[in-house]
Amino acid sequence: MSYLKWSYEDFIATITIERPPANALSSGLLKELSAVLDEIEPNKEIKVVVIHGEGRFFSAGADIKEFTTIDSIEGFENLGKFGQDLFDRMEKFPKPIIASIHGAALGGGLELAMACHIRLVSENAKMGLPELQLGLVPGFAGTQRLPKYVGVAKAAEMLFTSEPISGLEAVQLGLANHAYPESDLLDETFKLAKKIAKKSTGSLKSAIQLLNYAKTDEFYQGVRKEAELFGQLFMSEDGKEGIQAFIEKREPHFKGE
Repeated sequence: MSYLKWSYEDFIATITIERPPANALSSGLLKELSAVLDEIEPNKEIKVVVIHGEGRFFSAGADIKEFTTIDSIEGFENLGKFGQDLFDRMEKFPKPIIASIHGAALGGGLELAMACHIRLVSENAKMGLPELQLGLVPGFAGTQRLPKYVGVAKAAEMLFTSEPISGLEAVQLGLANHAYPESDLLDETFKLAKKIAKKSTGSLKSAIQLLNYAKTDEFYQGVRKEAELFGQLFMSEDGKEGIQAFIEKREPHFKGE
């Protein structure tokens, strides 16, 4: 593994994202995460999964520089669909997945967190979907999951302004379950994981299956449309300008093209 490390003890698997400086979600990292889930799923000694980030962040977003290597709408659509499918698998994963979020969960990082069953956050964590700042939209089903947690109006504000919310605000809005001082976050995460791990494997799996019935056909229609528009916007002139401006650390100049 180049970007992740994982281990398990006392029925709890811990996956650590290790891709400094910001734990950006490259396609390679997402493939490693998929491979780790392949190992965890049949392992009867694992009942709960914890995901957290090494260093300053949970994950500050997707790997923008990697985007410059893709040169077709289909390429971007496929990238979006891979992330969407992986995160859908996580939501349906037969073992509870807890995201332990400190520092920042932005863009793809927040989309990863929203695919987990439970989110615990540090009080001062930053959480948001800033893709419109780049002339883009989220691509890993963020537009479909965020309104489910915070409501359509707040999701619209977060998307349109690109401004993040704090961990404390995330709890108030229903995006996160609990907020703690950063120094206590991992300890509190494992306390919850141990409590869950006492439950039977069958009942946990069944509860996850039942919770997923809340996902409607409209959710999946929206996810497919998101992947389509994700690809189109990346190949637009404004999309190219937004990515270049991000790389050059300057304000983008959008022309509506």
